[in-house]
Amino acid sequence: MYYRGNYMDSGDAREMGFKRQRIMDQGSSYYATPPGSSYMYNPPPPPPPPSYSYHGQPPPFPVVRLRGLPFDCSETEIADFLHGLDVVDVLLVHKGGRFTGEAYCVLGYPLQVDFALQRNRQNIGRRYVEVFRSKKEEYYKAIANEVYDSRGGSVPRARSADESKTLPEHTGVLWLRGLPFSASKEDIIDFFKDFELPEKSIHITATFEGRPTGEAFVEFASADDSRAAMAKDRMTIGNRYIELFASSSEELEEAVSRGRVLEKPVDGRDPNEVTSILRMRGLPFSAGKDDIMDFFKDFALTEDAIHVTFLSDGRPTGEAFVEFASTDDAKAALAKDRMTLGSRYVELFPSSIEDMNHAISRGR
Repeated sequence: MYYRGNYMDSGDAREMGFKRQRIMDQGSSYYATPPGSSYMYNPPPPPPPPSYSYHGQPPPFPVVRLRGLPFDCSETEIADFLHGLDVVDVLLVHKGGRFTGEAYCVLGYPLQVDFALQRNRQNIGRRYVEVFRSKKEEYYKAIANEVYDSRGGSVPRARSADESKTLPEHTGVLWLRGLPFSASKEDIIDFFKDFELPEKSIHITATFEGRPTGEAFVEFASADDSRAAMAKDRMTIGNRYIELFASSSEELEEAVSRGRVLEKPVDGRDPNEVTSILRMRGLPFSAGKDDIMDFFKDFALTEDAIHVTFLSDGRPTGEAFVEFASTDDAKAALAKDRMTLGSRYVELFPSSIEDMNHAISRGR
């Protein structure tokens, strides 16, 4: 566990409780101030928290929840994912001794929660991570669960009426998340080898560019079969653990109607084939065309060849498309994949005029 910069063994429940106690203090600040650095990499002390106006209410507790983490993810990798923020504590969530792929991160002060949310759906390794706003009560409850779990016990909890209403019903359709990008229908059939699944019952989803998302929908013969198949939740395909969720025919049909199902490569085109267009992902939100031209300063680019994409509300997506003079130039530019622009490393992908126009037309 993280605690003010120290990497600690959380095997002993009492020790874990004592070490986390300081962030549960009810003093005038969020945390007591232990000796030593406030962050494991020993940067300069963070600036003091800014002034807030909450109309007489105390500021919210600065905690976020991360979901979809790699099963072998470490606290250090999570701190790297939230680089630039004051990470006070990282709590990896376990159930029955197994990592669930979720974690809670306590930050230095409330404003940093908004910055953390900007990392939503960015990657750790080859998995994209979802970032959610959380609450102090949820974080404390997770700590209590970890304490009981490490003692070999459990925390029984009555289900509220609201939760009972929102429990997913099994309809015969499951949603799979965390698939290797190379996973095929045959791999999914083998994963569910205890069930009779024809190929047409498996629907691997794709991005608007036609690349696999790491997700799929599977139609089982009955709701009982899909319920029984949930026993495979968090088992692995290759070196990736797979998350299973109850879904519905409506959600599957929506994915199909939006063109998000990868039945076969569009027009037989290899989605990794290099064209004269590259897509950039992970740009600083403040990046402009001049910054991108400087990033590709070894190539002759005009402003008209650069297309920064935006959300429908006008906010930048952190992505852009760049049209190079030739396929050879685009191929050479791929050498800059994962190089940095400002403080962010930028990922580069082959794209096409159709992909670019589609992204721009969707306000992205």
